[in-house]
Amino acid sequence: MRFLLLLVCAFLSIGYTASLKTDVQIREQRKALKELEKDLGKKREQLMLLETEEKSVFNTLSLLDQNLTQTREYVSMLASNEAAVEGAVRRLSLELDSLDAKTSKQQAAMQRRIRTLYIQGRYGEGESLYRLLREKENPEKQLYLVGRLLLEDKMLVSSLQASLKERAEKKALEAEHLKELRLLRSKKASEESKLVFQIGNQNEMLFALKRDKNLQKKVLQEFERNQKTMIVLIKRLEEKRKKEEAEAKRKALEKKKKAKGQKLALAVKKEPPPVVIEKVVGPKTMPMEGAVISNYGFQEHTVLHIMTRNLGIEIRGRRGGKVKAAAKGKVVMVAEIDGRGPSVIIEHDGGLYSVYGHLNSIRVQEGNLVRNGEEIGEVGNIASLNGIKLYFQVSQGTQTIDPLEWLKEK
Repeated sequence: MRFLLLLVCAFLSIGYTASLKTDVQIREQRKALKELEKDLGKKREQLMLLETEEKSVFNTLSLLDQNLTQTREYVSMLASNEAAVEGAVRRLSLELDSLDAKTSKQQAAMQRRIRTLYIQGRYGEGESLYRLLREKENPEKQLYLVGRLLLEDKMLVSSLQASLKERAEKKALEAEHLKELRLLRSKKASEESKLVFQIGNQNEMLFALKRDKNLQKKVLQEFERNQKTMIVLIKRLEEKRKKEEAEAKRKALEKKKKAKGQKLALAVKKEPPPVVIEKVVGPKTMPMEGAVISNYGFQEHTVLHIMTRNLGIEIRGRRGGKVKAAAKGKVVMVAEIDGRGPSVIIEHDGGLYSVYGHLNSIRVQEGNLVRNGEEIGEVGNIASLNGIKLYFQVSQGTQTIDPLEWLKEK
């Protein structure tokens, strides 16, 4: 009997743990869904403002793509929530069936007990109690037997009440889940319609871009302006580096001059040796896992279908994908860059710079020293025209080089 009781308790414990795990999962998914709804609402407001203002084609296409990507994610998350709630409803339905069978047995036992009491009254039990108390046996055994006899009815009632209460709670939870399920299905149907509409808008704009030469010229100008912005930023960083390097050499020379006195006066007049730009030595790391969807150099743009010159490469990413420093160095810029979105620029030894664009979040600050392969942020799709991706650029001084070839160098 004890073994059977333990087995029942273990079974109930397993069922309770599974139920708790499912409820926690549903709560976490609800929270993630609300956050995405909030972010998607902001992006749609921005898109509505763009429709009433004259904005760059790049900005419009980028925002359209962000809305499209997030709507797809939202529909996928709604489907995931729907599946979780459906699973919870199925589980509750099985538990309610089990409880119905259990309460049915308990009610039948209660009916038998009432019928027995009606037929025999309390006399039969009173006589049994009197006989137990008069017997000269172990007092502990007598107490146990008397207690068991007296508590039998109370246990029957308490057990039935507990089962009925549990059933009422599960029935209420089932009704709540069914209501949530109807809402999720309605939202999903609405968002799927919006997704089709947004895809149509994006295709219409891209089709107009293919036909309109003036629009193509405008887009190409915007693209080249963004490229020039990158070149100017690297040029300024390189000028700053050289200035700091010259200042450091000047201070070192003055310190050396003071230490050695007049003997070094003649040495100061000598021409300083030419500065040799050294390449980064040591290990290098691919900044993110994923397929390279756009290479370095001249090629047809994957979205705009016009010939462009890429200063770097693009790597396909996924939401939450980690971006790593390609080599050890110093973070010299954290900023929003036209055409690249939130970006990080790292300076390496020998006047080399690596650029990481379209980041969703950034975990480093200007001035931080980073190790090879250290996480610097998460990839995103801000200022992207074709989904979640990482823009990765490498410059030797002010000259861009092929990042893939640079990564191969030892």
